Amino acid sequence: MKLVFATNNLNKLKEVQEMLPNSIEILSLEDIHCFDEIDETETSLEGNARLKASYITEKFGYNCFADDTGLEVTVLDGKPGVYSARFAGEPSSSENNMQKLLHELKEEENRKAQFRTAICLNLDGKQFLFEGVCKGEILTKKQGIEGFGYDPIFQPKGYDQSFAAMQRNEKNKISHRGLAIEKLVTFLSGYNI
Repeated sequence: MKLVFATNNLNKLKEVQEMLPNSIEILSLEDIHCFDEIDETETSLEGNARLKASYITEKFGYNCFADDTGLEVTVLDGKPGVYSARFAGEPSSSENNMQKLLHELKEEENRKAQFRTAICLNLDGKQFLFEGVCKGEILTKKQGIEGFGYDPIFQPKGYDQSFAAMQRNEKNKISHRGLAIEKLVTFLSGYNI
């Protein structure tokens, strides 16, 4: 089975490819010659995932899935959430986003947070949604060199290290994206992949 993963994020693409069985061939946007910038204009993770998947299916005709992920911090009323990638403004960078978040939490004792991923799958004219959540907390300083985004300052519940200090296969088993992909793969199993 061939599926387009609607992302330009090479880290995300690699992470997802490692989680899928060999029977699913992932095509990148580059593979289908899509160089369009798909603006994430919705106000929810589900809305942005749906928007990206629908854009590819409607314009290029492929079965496709897209995701959107947000870091939701309890004392910030769920922010940065849908704006996680642009939290510190333009130009957006993971480092600037992390520094802004650490600054906003510097006086806070409650550092509870969760990563949430929404995946929208367009398959044979139907649309399906999957969600993965990983609860944890925001560290006071960066830890580890693996991963991307907020990984160096997010420590999943029940662990004593950040996502960025974990091996990728260990992170994938418990991460928000890993859990959402697991639901996607389970669903696709019913399609005899």
